Amino acid sequence: MNYERLLDYAHNNGIEVTEKYFKSKADGLCKGNKIGISKKLSTSVAKRCVLIEELGHHFTTVGDISDQSKVENRKQERIARKWGYDKLVPLHALAEAIDYKVQSQYELAEYLEVTEDFLVEALRYYKEKYGLYYQFNQYIICFEPLHLIKTFE
Repeated sequence: MNYERLLDYAHNNGIEVTEKYFKSKADGLCKGNKIGISKKLSTSVAKRCVLIEELGHHFTTVGDISDQSKVENRKQERIARKWGYDKLVPLHALAEAIDYKVQSQYELAEYLEVTEDFLVEALRYYKEKYGLYYQFNQYIICFEPLHLIKTFE
């Protein structure tokens, strides 16, 4: 789902998304049914990664969690990010990347249409969840170091 389709998804769920300049250093903000995406983001891929996280906030978190010194707010931040990782870097897409001869982290990020930073965080999340690797059908996904393997069973 590219950035434009993600905007449609938001719209179809009653969420208004606008691009604007923020006074803060935030890349995105969510309040109620409104999401703001920073105009300083230069690529649709970066905007897509920020929008999915803000959608995660919309669907999973409650209230103002901007004060990240509070443990509960950090937990809610993590929940929103996990929601986004599951949407933009699903395990089946990691496995499918093998068939497209993806060879590096850069190529994988490009294939998935996410930033490398977003990909690294998603892989860290999966490593915490599943351990060093995960077997998906005839594929083995090693999270650290990143290695995608197709078995021939």
